[in-house]
Order: sequence, then structure tokens, then C-alpha cells
Amino acid sequence: MKSQLNKWSALLLTMILLAALLISGCSSKGGGGGDVELKLGFYSSAQSDEKMQELIAKFQEKYPNIKVKTESSPYNQFFQKLDTQIAAESAPDVWLSDGVLVPKYAERGGLMDLTERIQQDLKGDEYYGLEFNKDAAGKYWGVPQGIQIAVLYYNKDMFDEAKVEYPNEDWTWDDLKAAAEQLTKDSNGKYAADPAFDKNKVSQYGLTFFSITEGWMTVLKSYGGGVLNETLDQSVIDSPENRAALEWIVDGMQRELLPTPSDLKSFQSNMAPFPSKAAAMRIGIYARTIDANAAGLNYDVTLLPKGPEGKRFSPVIANSWVINKKVDGAVADAAWEWVKFWATEDEVQKEWASLGEAVPVKKSVANSEQFLSGSPANKQAFLDSFEFAGTLDVNAVWSEWVGKFNDNINRAFEGEIPVEQAMKQADQEVQKVLDEFYKK
Repeated sequence: MKSQLNKWSALLLTMILLAALLISGCSSKGGGGGDVELKLGFYSSAQSDEKMQELIAKFQEKYPNIKVKTESSPYNQFFQKLDTQIAAESAPDVWLSDGVLVPKYAERGGLMDLTERIQQDLKGDEYYGLEFNKDAAGKYWGVPQGIQIAVLYYNKDMFDEAKVEYPNEDWTWDDLKAAAEQLTKDSNGKYAADPAFDKNKVSQYGLTFFSITEGWMTVLKSYGGGVLNETLDQSVIDSPENRAALEWIVDGMQRELLPTPSDLKSFQSNMAPFPSKAAAMRIGIYARTIDANAAGLNYDVTLLPKGPEGKRFSPVIANSWVINKKVDGAVADAAWEWVKFWATEDEVQKEWASLGEAVPVKKSVANSEQFLSGSPANKQAFLDSFEFAGTLDVNAVWSEWVGKFNDNINRAFEGEIPVEQAMKQADQEVQKVLDEFYKK
């Protein structure tokens, strides 16, 4: 009887162990023990919400033990709420950050250092833009979700009508201005090169020009200037290179070849002149292809012009997945699985690329026929621009110093003060913003 009881005990123990192994096997998919809840945050838009939900569903199918709880709202509301959540230690476990805001969260201690995970799981040479989330110390704070990189857009019909040759990769900024003079037109149909041109009645600008990303930073950098030094804590605004670049811009605005900030107020939005056929050219990030295609424009793109010494600069915004520093253990692993799923899965990259919203992060997908086909014809220009691409001098106080720079430089653009005065004032005010944060 005792031996039979021992047999039953041994059998029961074996069954328990087998059951435990089966449960463990079922729940280990995705790198966790039991079920894990992952709070995923992203800014929503009518164009991308449905696709985002589809990809989340595919992720949960692959990792059934990771239960994704989403937090989303329109762009401005999302980031306003996020600042409050970070302060209250209730931010999402992983969220989609505008690329220009990654250093803000990182330098304020809100993000997990992803350096080790990236080096272990991602092959750097297979991706575009990983370096745009790397700080001066070599630490990585995010993995790009999609990349915005700027090129020169041009309306072929407007060039044809004015009998001007299309832009090419040898253009300098002076070549662009010469073409803009032949393409700027008044309401009487006179071009700016005509003595009868009335600059008070412009109906078509040669180049539309807007703020930092699609305006002045490109010109400053290609002229050898910029706003901040390499460590991003000192202003370098008051330089001969920046003065030459800003004088190029102001001359174009005074001649109405490109709109001033006040001129743009007559449009539905600052981005509207090119798709509404009120401008022949624009500096534009990849996302601008959406409006241009929707408007049915006959357009194409090419590399941005070279500066006086042959230098080019293409601004980049690498919107990125970041992980909350407060998470650890199974939740941190689940958050990284989401980031890795997005970056490494070709199908995910292709699905997101189908929206036409950003340049894919994975080089194999970005260089595929699927991405490079369609309009504009020369999408290769976006990929070639990575050779001379850079960020917008982003740091922890990027929004604050950009505001101070714009306040001063816009006065020069409007002809209210000389360029030299605007530069000196901007230099002082930007440096004050930097000192208040970095010299605490």
C-alpha cells in the first residue's frame, strides 16, 4: 500500500512539473514570465491611427503575454499631458517622442539609457538615424520610428511656364535665388526679373520659407554657421558665416522672392504656399509629399543647395520610441520588445512606410522598390541626403532657445532691425536660456 502511494505521489509530482513547464513555455514568448501590462503612448493623427492599431494587434499576436494599453491624443495635447505625467511619475512605459524633444526628456532624467540594448540587438549599419539620438557622451536615448529629412521641392509646371531649368545637385544658394527671381510673379503676370514687377502684389513666390526646419537652419549650416556649439551649451550665433547666411535670406525677403513671416499669415497655414501653388520651390521634409501628392502637383525633389564653400546641410527630425526610466524588470523588457519589433521587422516597416508619412528606419526597406516608387520620382534624394544630414542643434531647452532666436531674427526678416543687431540680441538671449539650464 505504501509503495503504491509513493507511486501515485511521484506521478502527481511529475504531472505538476509538466504543467508548470507548459505554462512557463506558453508565457515565455516575448521574454517575460507571466502576463505584463505595457502602457504605450503616442500622438494620434487621422492618417496614422488605424495603422498604429493594426501594428499593435500584430505585436500582441506575436507576444500574447504582453497586454498593451494605449494612451494617445493629438500632438499638442499629448506632449502637454506628458510633461505633467513625467513630473507625477505616471508617464507611459514607452512612448513616441518628437525627435526634437528626445534630449529634453533624456537630459531631465526621464528616459532609460538604451545604449546596451541597441548594441546587443540592433546592427547600426542596417538603420538610418540611430546616431541622431546619441548624446555627446555616446549614449543612445531612443530608436527612430520614422525619419523626416529635408530636400528641395520644386513645381515642374511653374518652371516650365517660366522657361527655367529644373534644379540640379550642383545648385548653390545663389543659383536658387537667381531661379527664384525668374519664378516670382505678381498678380499682373510679371516676373521679379521684369522692371514692371510689383512686389506689393505677389501671387507666386520663387521659394517658400518657414521657420527652423524648413527655413533658416539649412542656410545657416550650409554657410558654415549654426546656432549652438558641438556640446550644445554655448551660442555661436554672432558669427560672420551666420551673418552672410542671414543677409542672403533678408535680401530674398526684401525682394519678395520668398515670403516674410507676416506674408505667411495670409495663408491657411505656414506649410500651404507650395501645395496651394503659391510657391515654385520649398525646403521640405519627407512628410510634405503627402500634401503635394494630395494636391495633384506635378513636382519633384532634389538635394538642397550648397553653401559658398560647397557645404550642404539637410535637417533631420528622427521621431523616436523612448522608454521611461522608471520602468524595470519584465515591463522594461516588454517595452524593448515593442521598440525592437518596430525597428527590426521588415513587415512592420513596410506597413508604416505605406502611409507615406516618413522615411523608413531600416535601410533595406527604405531602399526597396516599394518605398522608392511613386511620387515624387526622385525619392532617392531623401536617402542621399543622409550623407550630410544633421539635427537642429537639439538639446534640453531646444524649444526655449528656438523661440528666442525666432523672436529676434524675424524682426530682421521683416526689415525692422539690421541683421547684425538681430544676431547680437539673439546671441545674448539664447545664451541666457542655455546658462539657466546648464549652469545650475
